[in-house]
Amino acid sequence: MAKEFTIRNFTEERAYHNTAILIYLKAVHAVFGDADVTIGNSLNQGYYSYINTDGAKLTASDLHKIRDAMEKYIEQDLEIVIENDTVAHAKEKWYSLGYPEKARLLEGRPEDETVEIANLRNYRNCMYSTLLPSAGYVNLFDLRPYRHGLLLRLPNALHNHTIPPYRDDDKLYEAYSHSRRMRKYTGIGYLADLNEQIRKGNADEVIKSSEWMQERQFEEIAGMVAEGRKRIVLIAGPSSSGKTTTAKKICTELKRLTGEEPLYLGTDDYFVEREHTPLGPDGKPDFEGLDALDMDLFNKQMEDLLAGKEVDLPEFDFVEGKKIFGKRITTLRKNQVLVIEGIHSLNDVLTENIERKDKFKIYISPLTQIAMDRHNRISTADARLLRRMVRDNQFRGYSAEKTLELWPKVRAGESVNIFPYSSSADVVFNSSTVYETNMLKTFAEPLLLAIDESSEQYEEAQRILRFMKYFEKIESTEAVPDNAILREFIGPRKK
Repeated sequence: MAKEFTIRNFTEERAYHNTAILIYLKAVHAVFGDADVTIGNSLNQGYYSYINTDGAKLTASDLHKIRDAMEKYIEQDLEIVIENDTVAHAKEKWYSLGYPEKARLLEGRPEDETVEIANLRNYRNCMYSTLLPSAGYVNLFDLRPYRHGLLLRLPNALHNHTIPPYRDDDKLYEAYSHSRRMRKYTGIGYLADLNEQIRKGNADEVIKSSEWMQERQFEEIAGMVAEGRKRIVLIAGPSSSGKTTTAKKICTELKRLTGEEPLYLGTDDYFVEREHTPLGPDGKPDFEGLDALDMDLFNKQMEDLLAGKEVDLPEFDFVEGKKIFGKRITTLRKNQVLVIEGIHSLNDVLTENIERKDKFKIYISPLTQIAMDRHNRISTADARLLRRMVRDNQFRGYSAEKTLELWPKVRAGESVNIFPYSSSADVVFNSSTVYETNMLKTFAEPLLLAIDESSEQYEEAQRILRFMKYFEKIESTEAVPDNAILREFIGPRKK
């Protein structure tokens, strides 16, 4: 029977979600036999899944059968047994089951090394992460049709007793579709394909093609802004999305198209004076909320800029905790575009006095372009965490332990201030590159290995290290362009 289980943090959320996906995969196998099923990225407060039924459209009856099977396994509280298998035997098993990408992911590992395989009542799969002990813990889920597949929707750390409110992330779906097309173009569909290219010494070619494709995205977005004659470009995204580099690249492309240098500003310059910063529930300053910004000043200056008036833009002094004026007095010329970057940029409250027709909204996030295999995606949150960990160490002197300690609060703030507004974007920009996790491993691995067993962050560090074990390292950064988004995290080339 179903058991009571409360998701108290993001670690428990991950275990709950991975367990639910395993149950779903077993149910699909029970209904469709050997039909190919793919788990995509998170979407619409859930996970998008596509089932290959040889061209036949999924019916309401199919959905009910899958849901019924899942509910049966949960009610029976089927045990999840973790089996240790040798690499040699696991490869043989995955090839025989028609999962070559799972087998190839083990290439290069010692044949007698052990790997963990989850067994749910004779359905076996590799989930690469922690699972709950049995199916009964997955006491809440929702399954619904979406586009050409199904959405598996689950509770999370912020909605632990309910399914989060549904929202149609159609722009996000388009971004994922674009990534799938790019994978076909490069021939790199799964992590095993990328690892193989790295082992063959083709890492530089992969980097160059990936960066070239991202540059085309910048050109497309700038073209949409110029064609629509938009006055303001608003850029927002969660932590470590690469917002600063993206904003600068959009400015470069707009100048090329319009002949005018865009006026760029960040909302961080509009922080209220430090002594007026609101406090969060923990009694500490809350720099993430909208109330941390001087909204009256921001809206007045935006109105004045659009009216052609001269404006004294502030620069926030983070040492003194106050705005400095007199250093950036400017006007907005008739054909000049205003580019604004900040975590609240997609929240219409920030620009409520500006007409929607004048705005172009860009939501940015590193939507991982490859998957471990057809059943296991590379979490966007993990991709951002690795970026932040490396950047914090390179530019702020933080240890990986400190970054891991702060990460849950960062994610909680994003869920309130950023994610709810992503669906209002005109376009979703995928800031990830196909090779970046393999390169970030070179920087992050020694930082994580330095975390002592006595640390509260030790288990999370070990999880990430186990996850990264499947990635071939890219040690040289020479092929990464100076203006690449990844440079925002790994730093400039050594001279």
